Amino acid sequence: MTTTVTAAAGGLTPALDGFRLTLHVLAAAVWVGGQITVAGLLPTLRTLGEDAPRKAARAFGRVEWPAFALLVLTGFWNLVAVKPSTQSQEWNAVLGIKMVMVLLAGVAVLLHQRSKTRTGLAVWGAIGAVTSLAALALGVFLGN
Repeated sequence: MTTTVTAAAGGLTPALDGFRLTLHVLAAAVWVGGQITVAGLLPTLRTLGEDAPRKAARAFGRVEWPAFALLVLTGFWNLVAVKPSTQSQEWNAVLGIKMVMVLLAGVAVLLHQRSKTRTGLAVWGAIGAVTSLAALALGVFLGN
């Protein structure tokens, strides 16, 4: 009986790994891809009225923040699965930099959303986008 349970649990690992990684990539696609998409739509949104960009951004925020939360949760799940203590120093250094980028991205996007000036919107939006892209790239490096 123990052998069957162990084999069944071992058989679930690839499926659970695939599920975990799919959730993580999906959340990254929403978080990072959504930022790029909204930025690309801004010129058109501005032609629809002064409040259109703000309304679109608010609507995106209803999807963006749950995606960010899912990124963080699946990120911790990834750490449990990968066991950083078994990885090289270089891998752990990249992981540390990625975690800083994720934190900076979250803070910058939050400050962008709360900004009241065009300068604040531009600066915090740019920082949020660049750090989000950096975290994405670093995640790819960790997966190789």
